[in-house]
Amino acid sequence: MTDGIKEAKDVKGFQPRAVTYAKKMDDDFSEAVAGLYSSVWEEKEGGLSKKQKHLLVFAIACSDQKTKSAVKILQRLKKYGVTAQEIKDVIMIAAWTGGIQNFTNLSPEVLKEMERLEF
Repeated sequence: MTDGIKEAKDVKGFQPRAVTYAKKMDDDFSEAVAGLYSSVWEEKEGGLSKKQKHLLVFAIACSDQKTKSAVKILQRLKKYGVTAQEIKDVIMIAAWTGGIQNFTNLSPEVLKEMERLEF
């Protein structure tokens, strides 16, 4: 495993499917895809922290009704020391931007995972 692919795996907690699929096509392409992950998630001076980036991605997943992604992201948020109130704030923002029906559809699984993770 190359450094770029290892970094992408470290960020996600598992090797991203895009990197896996790219690897089946071409080694250089998989490195390019892994490099994109690394670039997006790298903490840059004056930029967002990984915690903030994960909160943003969680909000987007919630507002887009990507329940499986939201649940996986909750597990990453736990690693970054996010509080239950931060998660609740993000869910409320997602309900605001995505619509209350999105919140209704998403919340049972997300709330269940929050409880499991002891948020």
